[in-house]
Amino acid sequence: MNRADWLTVRTLHGEGLSVRAIARRLGMHRRSVRSVLRASAARGPRSAAPRPSKLDEHRVWMLTLLARHPDIPAQRVFSLLKSERGYTGGSSIVRECVALLRPKKRQAHFTLAFAPGECAQVDWGFWKSVDVEGTPRRVSFFVMVLAHSRMLYAELSLGEAMEHWLACHRHAFEFFGGVPEKVRVDRCKTAVAGLEPDGTPRVTADYAAFAHHYGFAVDPCNAYCPNEKGRVESGVGYLKTGFFAGREPSSLPAMQAALRDWLVNEANRRVHGATGLRPCEAFATGDKLRLKPLPAMPHAGGVEHQAVADSRFRVTVDTNRYSVPAAFASRRVIVRKYHDRILVLTPDDRRLLADHPRGYGRKQDRLIPEHERDLILATRHVRDKRLLETFHALGSVTGRYLEGLQERRPDWRSHLRRINAMAAIHGRDETARCLADALESKAFAADYILSLLTFKKRRQDDPGPLHVTRRQDLLELTLPEPDLDIYNQNDSNKKDTP
Repeated sequence: MNRADWLTVRTLHGEGLSVRAIARRLGMHRRSVRSVLRASAARGPRSAAPRPSKLDEHRVWMLTLLARHPDIPAQRVFSLLKSERGYTGGSSIVRECVALLRPKKRQAHFTLAFAPGECAQVDWGFWKSVDVEGTPRRVSFFVMVLAHSRMLYAELSLGEAMEHWLACHRHAFEFFGGVPEKVRVDRCKTAVAGLEPDGTPRVTADYAAFAHHYGFAVDPCNAYCPNEKGRVESGVGYLKTGFFAGREPSSLPAMQAALRDWLVNEANRRVHGATGLRPCEAFATGDKLRLKPLPAMPHAGGVEHQAVADSRFRVTVDTNRYSVPAAFASRRVIVRKYHDRILVLTPDDRRLLADHPRGYGRKQDRLIPEHERDLILATRHVRDKRLLETFHALGSVTGRYLEGLQERRPDWRSHLRRINAMAAIHGRDETARCLADALESKAFAADYILSLLTFKKRRQDDPGPLHVTRRQDLLELTLPEPDLDIYNQNDSNKKDTP
């Protein structure tokens, strides 16, 4: 309601007209008139009285004139006011008053009738926002109504883009078990891309391909004519009052299951107010027999666009980032969007690069671990090369020790890092000698090398009676000649004894 209608309602009410009379004169609903009057009453009295106008004493006469001659020009009203009523004001205020008081023209609409299987009407509705992956997302609902039987289908959705539009159409056709001859839509962006030179609506390419696959014609409404799809408009209102009213948000799968149960057991089993029949019964005897069969293969329902992966090998869809193989960083790819998946293809041979579940959060990162494996291996190759060069500098035994370490220790790289760190602390020569000892003992671990180095350091700082030698050192020991004189002394002592 614009400001002119608002002021007119208040003016007519001030002149003593009833709510019903105001609504009849202005072509408005009585509830709209009452809402204006309640809002005016809630504001309370004005602090200053309204300024008087030269037209105040002529307003009732103007209302009567406009009621008898609704198409009379404002300039003619101005002339009559001057000649018959003695009006002395200007013409601009008369034009404004005529615009406010002129009765609204009531539109007349044809009663639309549809044969069984002829037409389905579709539209979107909006409920409220729910939390999805930590982000509030608006819950929309798609509605399709078969125009003859009033059979109803509805589905919840987290988006109204082309991929959701096509997927909901497909699910509706599968619910009905067939396809109508035409689908009537309003001029939403997913259905109508613009106007042809002759003024007819131009259907979007993706929707036209989908319609060709299922064999129905797209029938856009005229602009600003919601009455042409009044059945689905009523269906949207029925869902808001019959299903969503008094319902609190929950998980989307649970709400979708509840909606499907409501459609089957309540919405399509009620007695329809316009037809006096149950939609499911009218569908079984009418629309179901005339719907076209579903195609052998359903339409994929995907929407493609080209994109360029960033340097971190990600493509962005609705603020969420999806990974591609690292080799395709900063390269052009094709992104195919579905209502539940995101596919990434090569632009030349359309080879599949990535298949991600679609996320409906905000600014989330979706990574497939295999996509960064080549980058990890390339980086690890450089690190391993430096690690091995440092280790092999310890001596000739490092090759055999490394083989044993790789056979027995899956985390052999961490052992090499620790051994290289020991060499930097204790010296290369001491570490190389301990490596040789550990190889001879077949002790393949960094902990063994650390134990040997620690023991050698302790022995040097505080030598004790214990001496740990290598096996080779035991073979090179020199023993002193035994002293046999002690035995001779023992024999002489025995002879002297009586």
